[in-house]
Amino acid sequence: MNHFARRTAAGGAALVAATGLLLAAGCGDDDSNDKVDSAISSVITTLPGGAGSETTTDHADHTDGSATATTGAGEGTGSATATAAGESTTISTPNGDITVSGEVYKKYVATGGASSPLGAPEEAQESGPNGGQYQDFEGGTIYWSSDSGAHIVWGDIREAWEENGGANGTLGYPTSDEKDIPGGKQSDFTGGTITWVGGQTTVTPK
Repeated sequence: MNHFARRTAAGGAALVAATGLLLAAGCGDDDSNDKVDSAISSVITTLPGGAGSETTTDHADHTDGSATATTGAGEGTGSATATAAGESTTISTPNGDITVSGEVYKKYVATGGASSPLGAPEEAQESGPNGGQYQDFEGGTIYWSSDSGAHIVWGDIREAWEENGGANGTLGYPTSDEKDIPGGKQSDFTGGTITWVGGQTTVTPK
């Protein structure tokens, strides 16, 4: 499978949002310009990763779906104009406003948020076995439990894991993000490992 590089949409999203503010404010006196400058700065700082941030990910095509985020109403896969409040953020998507919170939120932000290969959330956070939590995103899923922490599962490895029962199966929760190994990728779980090498997925229980 081919590899690809993804760039964040934060800079572009900020520019679109700032342009909207300029149009709304119109051309006025110095006081109006100061208000516009302040509003633009506010918009930029709410975007995941900040203004002009860029994330390049060398990753196989098996990451499922698009991670592109846009600010246009009804366009693309979601809005990058997320508003953070404490340990959560609410993101506008074609499926409505969806909140990402708690440990899943922390992992999402650390990964790059809506501008990362995960993209926008697809549905609300749900409860997993043994008090865990998980949330589906366009490019993968973040799973968390108190014993294993928060980790991302995606692509062919995710498919193999779900075919084996996911967090409810013998493999249990992920204990690592997908990592590079010679010739491919590997994810570790409480009950074993799954590798993806040369287009072939192998499940190895403990």
